Amino acid sequence: MPIGALSFDLFDTLVDLPMGELPRVVIAGREMPSTVGALHATTAARHPIALDDFAAALREVDREWHGRFWAEGREFPTLQRFARLAERLGLADEALPALLTEVHMGLLAGLVRTPAHHAALLDRLHERHRIGLCSNFTHAPTARAVLDDAGFGARFDAVVISHEHGLRKPRREIFEALLDALGAPAEEVIHVGDNLEADVAGAAALGMRTVWVTRCVPDPAGARARYAGPAPTWTIADLAELESVLG
Repeated sequence: MPIGALSFDLFDTLVDLPMGELPRVVIAGREMPSTVGALHATTAARHPIALDDFAAALREVDREWHGRFWAEGREFPTLQRFARLAERLGLADEALPALLTEVHMGLLAGLVRTPAHHAALLDRLHERHRIGLCSNFTHAPTARAVLDDAGFGARFDAVVISHEHGLRKPRREIFEALLDALGAPAEEVIHVGDNLEADVAGAAALGMRTVWVTRCVPDPAGARARYAGPAPTWTIADLAELESVLG
C-alpha cells in the first residue's frame, strides 16, 4: 500500500515533555512535581487561600470534569478548567482563569525539548509525503507555539489539536478531521505516536497503519502487556528509525 501521508503526535513523539522536571511541591504531606505550587502562589497573591485547600479544590475539579469530559472523549480546555476552579473556590475574579492558564502553560512549555535530529528528519519526509499533526492538548496556542519554537510549523500540511477540534484521540472524529485536511484515505496514512490507546488504537480503528515510538515510554514491555488493543504495525525506540521502517 502506498504512503500518501504521515501523521504525528506532538508531545513525547516530536518533542519531549518531561513532566517529572516540574517544580517540586508538598501537598498534604506528599512531595511531587507539579504546577500547583505556582498556580497557588498566583491565586494567593489575589485571594488568601491555603495551599492544601487550593490543591484539594483543583483535584475535585479534575475528578469531576475529567471524568465527565474524557470519559466521552471530549477535551477539557485549560481555561475552562481554571474557570471551574475559580467557581469552586467562590472567587469572583474574571481575570484569574487566564492568569492561571498563562502560568501553567508557561511552566509546561519551559520543559519542552526538541531532539536535534527531528527537524532534518521531517524535512526529508516532507520531500516525499504530506505531513500532518494530530495532538491531544488542552491549550492550542501553547501547542502551536511549541511547534513554532521547534521550527516545525512550516513543515506540516495539516494540524489538528484536540482543544480546537473539541474531541480527543482515540475518538475517530479527530483522526477523520486530519485525514480530510491531508486529503488522503486512512489506508494510505501512517500515524506515529507514543500512546498505545490514543495513537495506535485510535488510528488503527480507521484503518491507518501505526508506528509506536517508545523513546519516552518508561516501561514499554509493561505498557504493551497492559494494552489489549490492536498491535502497532511497527515499534521503534526513536524517530531516527522511522525512515528505515517506511522504506
